[in-house]
Amino acid sequence: MHTTIHLLADAPPQMLPARSLMAFTLASHIILVPLGVALPLITLIMHGYGLRKGDPTALLLARRWSAVMAVQFAIGVVTGTVLSFEFGLLWPGLMGRWGDVFGIGFGVEAWAFFLEAVLIAIYLYGWRRLKPRTHFLLGLPLPVAALLGAFGILAANSWMNTPRGFTLDAEGEPTDVNVWKAIFTPMFGPQYWHFVVAMLVTAGYVVAGVYATGWLRGRRDRYHRLGFTVPFTVAAVCTPVQFVLGDSIARQVFHEQPVKFAAMEIVWKTDTHVPEYLYGRLQEDGSVSGGIRIPQLDSILAGFRPDTKVAGLTSVPASDRPNPTQATIAHWAFDTMVGIGCLLVLLALWYALVWWRRRRSPESKWFYRGAACAGVASVVAVECGWITTEVGRQPWIVYQNMRVSEAVTGTHATGLWTMFGLVVLVYVFVFGSFLVVLLTMRDRWRLADGQQATGGRVAGPETDTPYGPRSAVPAGDSAAPGGPSDGGGS
Repeated sequence: MHTTIHLLADAPPQMLPARSLMAFTLASHIILVPLGVALPLITLIMHGYGLRKGDPTALLLARRWSAVMAVQFAIGVVTGTVLSFEFGLLWPGLMGRWGDVFGIGFGVEAWAFFLEAVLIAIYLYGWRRLKPRTHFLLGLPLPVAALLGAFGILAANSWMNTPRGFTLDAEGEPTDVNVWKAIFTPMFGPQYWHFVVAMLVTAGYVVAGVYATGWLRGRRDRYHRLGFTVPFTVAAVCTPVQFVLGDSIARQVFHEQPVKFAAMEIVWKTDTHVPEYLYGRLQEDGSVSGGIRIPQLDSILAGFRPDTKVAGLTSVPASDRPNPTQATIAHWAFDTMVGIGCLLVLLALWYALVWWRRRRSPESKWFYRGAACAGVASVVAVECGWITTEVGRQPWIVYQNMRVSEAVTGTHATGLWTMFGLVVLVYVFVFGSFLVVLLTMRDRWRLADGQQATGGRVAGPETDTPYGPRSAVPAGDSAAPGGPSDGGGS
């Protein structure tokens, strides 16, 4: 405790509000990221299925998901713009000194953002206006644009974890920048694919969770079955892949960022035959209180052998490592993420086993309860992953090159706390509006489906099939038959 208090006392007074503001806006933005990155692909899978099978229910789901995708993108514009300004306003030391080295990642993300905005507009416009195949083909670049945006952000973050592609002059300023080395750092590949698959898993479970909730409330028509099956299958297929990728990135951290690995596993002294602690709290003297101790497991996980040497936090001076409180936070976040991942693997295996044996989804209420919770749990796991990444790197903002205290703004702490309060109010309004819009869309869709089911007149955009009526088209581009839905909407 004394070391922690001493380190906090040495920190500039504006560092706590700057960190708090950045953490809040980043955590808020991350809630939207899975849908922004992965929902376009899931929507196009449903869209392609609808065209291939001539299934109007699938086409209706794809069209509605595209509307949600557009609303989510609009909210992401707000939260993403705030984050981009915060890098310069809160951390001018980082951007001023290192912007020329790793700033290209933000440039790539900006171009991808504008490209995705154009593609979403075209995709939304194309319903009932373009030929089916043309419309679908114009939507195919959407996932690519989303992945390109993720490429830019992960390139910047992986560089902060393992900075490469520059040399330092006599004054410690970066020169001779090599863009390719700055982008493709040792952590980039593991981080990027771990992130992308995490987005597919999270978006799949979030979307499926909506229809699982509908199933639990008695809405068990084909609309809800299909709305559940497609995104859940995507997530279930990706879940074991993500588990393997997670193990791979943890081992890469062990090699490239040994002090961060020590924080994630609360390893105090460098040693072999290191035990694994499930949760537990690291004390100032290096002891661990609470938690479940599993002998030798940490060494086995790190190097597949119990005699693998694991570097401890004391392998570097106290000023160059996370303090015990930060290490405990990183450790708890890491364990929570891994624990959720294990539960999701079990849920995916349950789904796969029933499908393999009976060629249908499970019918147990407990399965759908788990599926309904899986979306929220996945978002929590994503948040925990970012906490592990950022807190475990402390006290560095650029690993072993610049401390957070060197990068922080000189703005008075009172002004930053005031800004923090204003941002919280704005975000409450923005996310509240997002929720209201989604609920309004849901109610409108349910009303339209109810009128359709009873043979009543449906007003508004639900009147037409997704691709009609229009003049005749070539045989290869024939429209999918049928009306919009055969069940209640979610």
